[in-house]
Amino acid sequence: MSFEVKEKDLLGRIGKLKTKSGTIETPLLFPVINPSVQPVLPQRLKDVFGFEAVITNAYILKKRYQNKPIEEGLHKFLKFNGATMTDSGAYQILVYGDVEYNQKEIVAYEESIGTDIATILDIPTGWRVTKEQAEITVAETHRRAKEFFNLKTRKDMLWVGPVQGGKHLDLVADSAKEMGSLPFDIHALGSPTEVMENYRYDVLAEMILTAKKGIPIERPLHLFGAGHPSMFAIAVSLGCDLFDSAAYALYAREGRYMTENGTWRIQEMDYFPCTCPNCTSETPKSLMTKSAKERTVFLAEHNLWACISELKRIKQAIRDGRLWELTEMRAHAHPALLSALKRVKNHKDFLETFNPSIKNSGFFYFNPEGLARPEITHYKNRLLNRYTPPTNAKALLLLPQTRNKPFHKSPEMKKIRQLLRTIGSNYAEQIHIAVFCAPFGIVPLELDEIYPLSQHETARPFDRETIEYIAEQTTAYIKQMPYNSVTILNDQKLWNKHITIAAKDACTEKGIMFEAIEANKEESNKQLITNLKAALLKQLSN
Repeated sequence: MSFEVKEKDLLGRIGKLKTKSGTIETPLLFPVINPSVQPVLPQRLKDVFGFEAVITNAYILKKRYQNKPIEEGLHKFLKFNGATMTDSGAYQILVYGDVEYNQKEIVAYEESIGTDIATILDIPTGWRVTKEQAEITVAETHRRAKEFFNLKTRKDMLWVGPVQGGKHLDLVADSAKEMGSLPFDIHALGSPTEVMENYRYDVLAEMILTAKKGIPIERPLHLFGAGHPSMFAIAVSLGCDLFDSAAYALYAREGRYMTENGTWRIQEMDYFPCTCPNCTSETPKSLMTKSAKERTVFLAEHNLWACISELKRIKQAIRDGRLWELTEMRAHAHPALLSALKRVKNHKDFLETFNPSIKNSGFFYFNPEGLARPEITHYKNRLLNRYTPPTNAKALLLLPQTRNKPFHKSPEMKKIRQLLRTIGSNYAEQIHIAVFCAPFGIVPLELDEIYPLSQHETARPFDRETIEYIAEQTTAYIKQMPYNSVTILNDQKLWNKHITIAAKDACTEKGIMFEAIEANKEESNKQLITNLKAALLKQLSN
């Protein structure tokens, strides 16, 4: 295998990809190199900024430079001693409709210039195409992919098999399955550029996840044309390992300044929010006095710093098990990114399958988007599919979560244990205590130290969607577990009536006894305990 995963969180990975020129670490951005117009020297990309690999276009090299890259070798031609990747001219097909060379010629050229990672000449689907047109691009890409293995002659290069289909997700699924069955080293999601240009990140998220489900999980996934730091986190979270883009240079020529939260125009800025070497040496006002070429170089270099810095933040978040929080923060920088995060709930079981069940730290739950977190899905599935209450448990006592965690060590639970001692051991041993807790649902007290039930922080007051989710989990738990009665102590000020109503409806449907004790500020703790004791004794004596 050429790819080894070292750390993972969600579908994001820190990995090692072995090439003939050395091992590179993912997630990784390949800056696009245009030998004709290059604001930052290729070797400077590695030595100064830390980019381990670059990408260039084999079709353009062949058309403009013919045999020179063959004679010198690609690395020497580009003046770059790291890993290199070549695209095949598919983007030119998307823009112009066709290219002058066929796949056999492109494959032979890529092999002859000695690139480390090469791409077959696929047919991109594009954005504004009918399904019938998309089917043609998928079928032709599949045909070329199969043909490719009879064309290649070198064994020391890694080859990319693109997945096509565009916004037609059933075609993306078919393409991913077909491409995944072939022995490519890397896969790429084709045709995302126009999707991103139209700010349809919700569609892009569905495309990425659909492709990810079809290709072998152990192979890296490349996202063509994705070069803005604001979207790296969501893309990595969904399983993209590699990116490439010329945006750092294109934006610079347009006077656009990249940040992890969006893009600003230099003429509209009074301050640089970045502390990269460039931004600490100039101000927007002083930069505007320089020549257009100097401004372009300055902005291209800053944009590269912004990209590499964000990738490092993502890697640290993966290592810390906090990629979701970083992704959520980035998603709130633009409504289109937030729409992509919301699509994750359609695939939460897939994310849960590959997300580590134990992490180095707890997590923060901010809002309903977090209900799609794999940790929450993992707990829900395990509780309903694998958990059984104690054999002698006949009555369920449902209590609201306490501020202190773990719940069983809280002062409130100490009072509940004192209450149980007063009703006699015969009754007490039949009572099973569970807590309803945001964002997990029902937490049996004996499980509350299992990760991450006590290793999380939740904002109060709870929002409506979170409370409704807890109510749904309450209903599912009561219906499935073998209790004869349910008693609930509820704090309406914090939870309103959703939990009580859900528990009551579940008991009615199941045909078991139900009793609700509602806490209110006029009632003393002593009176509340007295009412709770009476309710428990009433249920256990029937």
